[in-house]
Amino acid sequence: MPIIFIILGVIILVLLVANIHVVQQSKAFVVERLGAYHTTWGVGLHVKLPLLDRVAKRVSLKEQVVDFAPQPVITKDNVTMQIDTVIYFQIIDPKLYTYGVENPMSAIENLTATTLRNIIGDLELDQSLTSRDHINTQMRAILDEATDPWGIKVNRVELKNIIPPRDIQDSMEKQMRAERERREAILQAQGQKESQILVAEGEKQSAILRADAAKQAAILEAEGRAEAILKVQQALADSIKLLNDANPNDQVVKIKALEAFQAAADGKATKIIIPSEIQGLAGLATSAKALMEGDK
Repeated sequence: MPIIFIILGVIILVLLVANIHVVQQSKAFVVERLGAYHTTWGVGLHVKLPLLDRVAKRVSLKEQVVDFAPQPVITKDNVTMQIDTVIYFQIIDPKLYTYGVENPMSAIENLTATTLRNIIGDLELDQSLTSRDHINTQMRAILDEATDPWGIKVNRVELKNIIPPRDIQDSMEKQMRAERERREAILQAQGQKESQILVAEGEKQSAILRADAAKQAAILEAEGRAEAILKVQQALADSIKLLNDANPNDQVVKIKALEAFQAAADGKATKIIIPSEIQGLAGLATSAKALMEGDK
């Protein structure tokens, strides 16, 4: 009899241990009792009733990322492209996630494909290639609203790759090459224009500087001549003043007049008209010069 109690005790202990569950952080357990939803376990230690309760689903509450395979879509201008999408989602209601849809990932993938086709179908090729942010925003809003009954929140949608047909890619490459060549030609033309402007500006500045230099040289030369004339006139005035201060007689004045005529001729004049009042004095000066030479 004691052996039976021991066996029963061991069985009960094993059942208790087997029905003790620890829910980790960012996890949730959906528990059913007799086949119906009973409760959702959060983080911590939980015990379920043997044979009555069962853990129907273990759900991760972390944000998850799923990358769907490329989907063929047709644009408004009848161009078929391959587009693959990346969905960032999070389970916010484990009960709805467990009972809302049979296969949540397959449902999200199909919903993403149909939504993408509807959005791209309203856009032309160029708009599809340049409106990624607009497409991402629209898809996120539509998917988030559609997945609410499944307990899923779509946080972000990204178009990973947009692959147009090969002939369209070739045409786009040619267009890009032509655009680059056009921009290069424009830049070269602008560079040449700026270079010519700089050269012309340099020549203009050089001409202005040369003109200023010639002007300054002419001014300095004129100032030099004026100063020389002024000094000559000043010297003449000083000599006259000294002569007047010496109170010369008529003979000295006449001799000075004769010297002035001689300086005026400067050895270059062929004919000099001497006033009558100093002609006698000139002859006397010549005779005196001859006598002095004879004495030598």
